[in-house]
Amino acid sequence: MKWQFENRMTNGQFKVSVGETTLKGDGLLNGSKELLSTIVLNPGPDQQVVIDKITHTFPSGSILPLVSNQHFLFDNPQSLIAWQFNRSFYCIADHDAEVGCVGFLFYGIQNPLFIALSEQEMEGFSIIQTMCVEDMSIKDKMQGEMLRTLLKRLIIKVTRIAKRQTENYDCFTEEKMDVIRKFNLLVEVNYRSQHEVQFYAQAMNKSPKTLTNIFGLCNYPSPSKLIQRRIIAEAKRYLYFTNKSAKEIACELGFTSMAHFSRFFKLHAGMNFSEFRNQQLLTLEK
Repeated sequence: MKWQFENRMTNGQFKVSVGETTLKGDGLLNGSKELLSTIVLNPGPDQQVVIDKITHTFPSGSILPLVSNQHFLFDNPQSLIAWQFNRSFYCIADHDAEVGCVGFLFYGIQNPLFIALSEQEMEGFSIIQTMCVEDMSIKDKMQGEMLRTLLKRLIIKVTRIAKRQTENYDCFTEEKMDVIRKFNLLVEVNYRSQHEVQFYAQAMNKSPKTLTNIFGLCNYPSPSKLIQRRIIAEAKRYLYFTNKSAKEIACELGFTSMAHFSRFFKLHAGMNFSEFRNQQLLTLEK
C-alpha cells in the first residue's frame, strides 16, 4: 500500500510505501517528473537491485538511501518498505545542521550505501513507519509538521547507524568529516560547470592542499578523483538513458572541447565513448 501527503501550496510531497510493486526510480535523465529522495528498508530476504544499470545485492535487514537522479529497480519491491520525499517537503541541504547527513548519507563517498541493521534497529524503523501511516490519516494543520518530524527522526537514525559502520569515521574529528561531507555536496551542485579542486577549496575557505591532506588522512579518494568520478557517473547516465551524442553530453557536462571530453572519458571509463555506447547496445540486444 502507499500513503501520501501533499501540500499543494508548497508542492511538498512525502510518501510511505509498504509492499508496493510499483516502487522504482526512473532517474532524471529517463523522464522522471517526481524528484524524490528515497530511503528503502529490506525486512525480507536478500534481493537484487539495479542502480543505474549496475546490479547490487540488497542484503536482508538493511536500509538503502537513494537520490532522485538515480535509476533503480528492485527484484521484489513488494517485500520492501520505502519513505520518499521531495525538496519542497524536506530539504536535507537546508537542514544539514539538524540531520548532519548531506554529503554522507545521500552523497557520500560510498555509493550505494547499504546499512546493516540489528533486530532492535529494525523494530525502531518499523515503529517510525507505523507512526507515519497513522499521521497520514490525520488531516489537520499539524499533519505536515508531524510527518516532517518523523522523517527527520528517520534520517538521523539512519545517519547515526551508517556513521558507526563507516570505516575510519570514528578515527577523526567531526570537523574533518564535515569538510568531506560539504565537499561532496558542493561537487553534486557544481560538477557540471566546475571541474577543478581550486573552485571547491575556495568555496570552503580551504587550500587545495588542505583538502587533499584531510581526504588522505581519512583514507578517502582525493578531491580531484571524486570530481572525476561524479562527472563520469553522469556521462554514463546520459549514455544509458538518452540518445544524446558525445558532443551534446560534453556540452551538458561543461566541456568546451570535444577532444578534451573524449580524452577524459577514455582515461576514467577505460574505453572511448563509442566503444562504451556499442557495449550498451550489445547488452540490450541480449
